[in-house]
Amino acid sequence: MSQENQNIQEEPHKRRVRYKGKYPRNYKEKYKELNPEKYQDTIEKVIRKGSTPAGMHISIMVREIIDFLKIKPGQTGFDATLGYGGHTKAMLECLKGQGHMYATDVDPIESAKTKKRLADAGFGEDILTIRLQNFCTIDEIAKEAGGFDFVLADLGVSSMQIDNPDRGFSFKVDGPLDLRLNPEKGISAAERLAQIDEDELAGMLWENSDEPYAEELAHAIVTERKHGKPIDTTTRLREVIEETLSFLPEKEKKDTVKKTCQRTFQALRIDVNNEFEVLYEFMEKLPGALKPGGRAAILTFHSGEDKLVKKALKQGYKEGVYSEIANDVVRPSAEECAQNGRARSTKMRWAVRAE
Repeated sequence: MSQENQNIQEEPHKRRVRYKGKYPRNYKEKYKELNPEKYQDTIEKVIRKGSTPAGMHISIMVREIIDFLKIKPGQTGFDATLGYGGHTKAMLECLKGQGHMYATDVDPIESAKTKKRLADAGFGEDILTIRLQNFCTIDEIAKEAGGFDFVLADLGVSSMQIDNPDRGFSFKVDGPLDLRLNPEKGISAAERLAQIDEDELAGMLWENSDEPYAEELAHAIVTERKHGKPIDTTTRLREVIEETLSFLPEKEKKDTVKKTCQRTFQALRIDVNNEFEVLYEFMEKLPGALKPGGRAAILTFHSGEDKLVKKALKQGYKEGVYSEIANDVVRPSAEECAQNGRARSTKMRWAVRAE
């Protein structure tokens, strides 16, 4: 027997991991949901129940975005946050093979998957250029593209990132407390908590997510650290939050703990990814990246983002940079919110560049 054949025989056959019980509990066991092209029936059932399948992201307010942007074949567009590519695909379809789109994403893991997914759907490099960089570099890309007829910035974190416990975005499952959109750059949320002082942490929790128990949480987290108990997993942070709020009446404790977890994880994510600084820079550069008459739509998911966007658009309108801006936010329909719970907090603002 040849050495090659012997090696083949010695390698044990690896079976696909099967669900334990009727439904999978572990993220990595959700092979049906993680392969939407192969298991379309399963995906449709999960969506009909109002849930987002693992490894997928259901794009929000696609119809409203397309209606506003009024994309025409031959135009040039920019998707600031590529994500799963649902919005990008809808905009590319409007171009009907004429024109070009640029898209950015800082997540090297998900952007590679999305690039392949879109290429397989017929949207290759001839019509789509994807850059692994931050969307605040819109000015550089606009210079290369000759300006944009339409721009979309969906500021929400993608469901693929939230659902993957290895990324540390969710307090519902155990994983490393990371929270970086690009896990190859910067420091993790665990490292940030190991360095930050109590006053700065309290300020961050309040400024980034309006957390009412900011001071109590900051004190508890720093005390844990002083006692040699690092907070380096999502579960550990959730436990510290639960312990800190243990004084609350039983009837309101569960709901308050859940909301405080959401706000705390949000505040940390914003901090480690410099999200407000990046958004401020993007909004400052947006008018210069749009062609005369160009349209921009921005989706926000919490009050801090919305206030920043609203202020920038109002200032641009006042200065005559924009000929029109949204006076009120556009919200997703009740039907969409029922089908996709993650759409509920979405607000869309828009602007039209002055001619």
